[in-house]
Amino acid sequence: MEKVILTGDRPTGKLHIGHYVGSLRRRVELQNSGEFDEIFIMIADAQALTDNADNPDKIRQNVIEVALDYLAAGIDPEKTHIFIQSAVPELTELTFYYMNLVSVQRLQRNPTVKTELEMRKFEGGTPTGFFCYPISQAADITLFKATTVPVGEDQKPMLEQTNEIVRRFNHTYGEVLIEPRILLPDNQACMRLPGTDGKAKMSKSLGNCIYLSDTAKELKKKVNSMFTDPQHLTIESPGHLEGNTVFTYLDAFCKDEDFERFLPDYKNLDEMKAHYQRGGLGDGTSKKFLLNVLNDRLEPIRERRHQWEQRIPEVVEILRKGTEAARERGIKTLNEVRHAMRIDYFEDPDFVKEQMEKY
Repeated sequence: MEKVILTGDRPTGKLHIGHYVGSLRRRVELQNSGEFDEIFIMIADAQALTDNADNPDKIRQNVIEVALDYLAAGIDPEKTHIFIQSAVPELTELTFYYMNLVSVQRLQRNPTVKTELEMRKFEGGTPTGFFCYPISQAADITLFKATTVPVGEDQKPMLEQTNEIVRRFNHTYGEVLIEPRILLPDNQACMRLPGTDGKAKMSKSLGNCIYLSDTAKELKKKVNSMFTDPQHLTIESPGHLEGNTVFTYLDAFCKDEDFERFLPDYKNLDEMKAHYQRGGLGDGTSKKFLLNVLNDRLEPIRERRHQWEQRIPEVVEILRKGTEAARERGIKTLNEVRHAMRIDYFEDPDFVKEQMEKY
């Protein structure tokens, strides 16, 4: 069986470092591992419209922003197909078929959907498209027969629902679809990176993001304003790590070799944490170290993004070619789905024969 990756992001804004440690960094590693036959990364513009239907220009403008972030982070169009969701109509058709396999009650129980609904607080009721986006996501994954889906922890309920749909379809119509496995970050701090304000999740809408494209000046301002330990009032005071955003980010980003370069007083993060906990290490020093680490990681990304910004026609061509490859794959799977569901009337020579025998 082929090994295939499908993953993606909604184009509602530039990507932030939560996206990077949650899945984007892993995507680059997997892409370069040579272990996978095909990799598809989707710019989920149709899904983004489910809660931005009245502002399509926002989505249109951010398609290229997300593509630039992908390329800047190291996604290689020679190894990975980057495509636009709405330009693959087979996804819409497959979503429609899956709607018959999922109850409203099951969608209501999806923890991710419940969390998102509470956060957005739609006035005038929940858009049906948004309510059904777990079904759309299942179509995204299964149309390409993805075997691996690298995502953040908050997407686990979506993968569970996808596999329920796969099992229901295969039981009803025959073995056509493949159950994907979720690939979570291997670093606990990367599972769900908090915002700079210490909130549970980095979110564009909460304004607590560090973007991959932030300048060094913007990054410094955001790091200096980060939430730490409110009880750590003096350098001598013992500090607490739990809920301390600076140390959570260090867990996600720093390596032992960073200490030799930027903070030689310590050999590793464990030594630094121990000093902070017993007192004697100030938040200013911790933030300065984090700033150096983040700049070291983000500067190559900033530089590549700047280079790609000068080549926008080439970026659009990459998206066009990636979308063509996605459609080619999607048409093949959808033909199998339609055949299994016995709705491929004009492609099935037995259809005419069956009708003639009736009469």
